[in-house]
Amino acid sequence: MFDNLQDRFSGIFAKIKNRGRLSQSDVDETLREIRVALIEADVHIRVVNSLVESLKETLVGIELSKSLSPSEQVIKAVNQGLINLLGGAELKLNYSPKPPTVILLAGLQGVGKTTAAAKLANWFKSQGRSPMLVGADLQRPAAVEQLRILGQQINIPVFSEATNPVEVAQKSIVESRRLGRDVVIVDTAGRLAIDEELMAEVKAVSQATDPTYTFFVVDSMIGQDAVSTAVAFNEALELDGIILTKVDGDARGGAALSVKGVLGKPIAFASVGEKISEFEVFYPERMASRILGMGDILSLIERAEKAYDQEVAAEAADKLISGTFNLNDFLEQFQQIKKMGSLGSLLSMMGGLPAEVRNAKIDDKDISRIEAIIRSMTLEERINPAILNGSRRLRIAKGCGATTTEVNNLINQFNQAKKLAGAWGFGKIGAKRKAGSNKKKTGGGRYTPKGTKA
Repeated sequence: MFDNLQDRFSGIFAKIKNRGRLSQSDVDETLREIRVALIEADVHIRVVNSLVESLKETLVGIELSKSLSPSEQVIKAVNQGLINLLGGAELKLNYSPKPPTVILLAGLQGVGKTTAAAKLANWFKSQGRSPMLVGADLQRPAAVEQLRILGQQINIPVFSEATNPVEVAQKSIVESRRLGRDVVIVDTAGRLAIDEELMAEVKAVSQATDPTYTFFVVDSMIGQDAVSTAVAFNEALELDGIILTKVDGDARGGAALSVKGVLGKPIAFASVGEKISEFEVFYPERMASRILGMGDILSLIERAEKAYDQEVAAEAADKLISGTFNLNDFLEQFQQIKKMGSLGSLLSMMGGLPAEVRNAKIDDKDISRIEAIIRSMTLEERINPAILNGSRRLRIAKGCGATTTEVNNLINQFNQAKKLAGAWGFGKIGAKRKAGSNKKKTGGGRYTPKGTKA
């Protein structure tokens, strides 16, 4: 998300980067380009005007600060403006003192509401809670069945009946208490467009469950069109926050900036990929940093901590140090990376990358191809890649449906990874560790006879 806006901002800031001072005309031109960039990102005009006006007020006294260059002050002002626009701080959830905490999801059909319900349930589960899903969408064919399948995947119970949405919602509260579930997530029906019947139904479900939080689920790809829909739902339900879906599929990001800016409700969560685990708390400060091309290292670290097996990482480091890192270990590292999400989303969190790298179309099937190539090798070949001559590489390529060029590229990548390990100092670390081990065995670095001073 925000790829186009990020590229535009990078170009705008590059123009003023080496200027000793900014004239009023420079500021006016910069603000004009920021305005155009936001409009092209499909941000609501009211939001655009508000942000540009606040930036103008901030940048009037730009020459007063001596600690930052003019361009750095512009970036700082834009960063703070985006943070404010996106909500200032992340939404802190409070749980009901008398369980269950009820979460009602509302939105139009096709925005990914049912999948978001399962992802949200999985997130609550990761927080140590005991969620239950409720299929109150009896309008869309197979909606309840979809929810049941998703619930089975994450081992979370799903409650529904073939009665009516209000009765299902009411009974779900009783059922959650019987099962000892402390969070109930209600998936309501949607329509392709807002109508009186939809609003009456979702309002009745809300009254029947008295939700702790009501979240509006919106497809981030529809841009500022989400605003009118959000306003209508807010008038009927009094929303508490927003869940953005399909964040990984939108290059503009207008919905995120528009809905919060107009509705005044915080963005609570964002669905950042297709996997159920790819669902995160929305941090305005981190998102603003990503928009400005500064990356989101904190989110990247958090993903790694959740997905990466620490024992596997430690073992790989030891093998790099000792020089015994082989293709089996290389395969294991790719499998760990897959757990963290799509390669594209990981790259978007790394700051300072060139646009051609950041915007490269990376196919996650490439990792599957790498796995297939390595699995086509014998155990001896994986442990000792040096024996992979031309005939062996041809056999491996035929065995997995790859080309010899792909096999060669993989082996080159592996060799480069080992070289990088040496460049990063793993070899020196290994030598120090080995020297330390020898010192312990011999009692020190040199021999000192008894009765003499060292």
